[in-house]
Amino acid sequence: MNHFDRIYDLHKLLASSRYPVPRSRIEAELECSRATVKRTIESMRAYLGAPIAYDRKLKGFYYDRDDEQNYELPGLWFNASELHALLSVQQLLLNIQPGLLDKQLAPLRKRIDSLLDIQQSSADDLSSRIRILSMAARPIGDHFQPIAGAVAQQRRLHIHYQSQQQQSQREISPQRLTYYRDNWYLDAWCHLRNALRTFALDAITMVKVLPQRSKEIAEDALESHYSSAYGIFSGEADQLAVLQFSRDAAPRIAREAWHPQQQSAWLSDGSYQLKIPYHNPSELIMDILRHGPDVEVMAPKSLRQQLIERLQKSISHYV
Repeated sequence: MNHFDRIYDLHKLLASSRYPVPRSRIEAELECSRATVKRTIESMRAYLGAPIAYDRKLKGFYYDRDDEQNYELPGLWFNASELHALLSVQQLLLNIQPGLLDKQLAPLRKRIDSLLDIQQSSADDLSSRIRILSMAARPIGDHFQPIAGAVAQQRRLHIHYQSQQQQSQREISPQRLTYYRDNWYLDAWCHLRNALRTFALDAITMVKVLPQRSKEIAEDALESHYSSAYGIFSGEADQLAVLQFSRDAAPRIAREAWHPQQQSAWLSDGSYQLKIPYHNPSELIMDILRHGPDVEVMAPKSLRQQLIERLQKSISHYV
């Protein structure tokens, strides 16, 4: 039984007893030594504010209820594994986007630290054991919280959006936030274009929350638009890429999920075939190029030609 479980069991024992509980019974119930009982009681008094008193006449411990209120363990209570899982999730967020929710998570972190003190553990120990490496992550900007609030409250937004060399102003109905390849995006109905669009949060330069409720888009419509084709700026799929990976790359590629609707097959020569639905080829081409000579585009011809042109432009820098 760990320290957290002993505290919880001791709390149940004292809260349910009408009379002071002898130390010998506590030792038997918690299956621990006299010294461990003493440390558990001291921890509850010091860190959890437990009003544990000792009756010398009856030789037992009890909750001092002079205020006629039952004592309860403060706040949310976690056992050891739950507490470390929660810390791991928080550490993931801190690594993925430093500073994103520091103010909001500070009270929770303080509460977790106090519980870890009871367990004689440390949050710093855990943080040093989780390592996350981001690649090409862009600063999120100053508008994450109002955007997240608008998504949760289903409120429209007026935004200024910087797209390549052009800036536009538009009213949008946020649908959901997406974290994709180390960057944040907002899926929304654009009232300017009268269609679903995806906006990179780092390209949103101004945000104003509007009083109007967002236009509601059915979940199946969102999935059809955003998940049917390859990539973050996908749209609805209208083409199928057929990729063939070499025998050397095949075992690794076979373990990868490129798309929910992908089709795959092992070929007789040991190579691996992957079929991927797509609409906008830009992101797909970048991922194909990443595999160099270990992949060949078999179809369609238009995608094969686009890849050839990109390779020729790249080679031109070195000849």
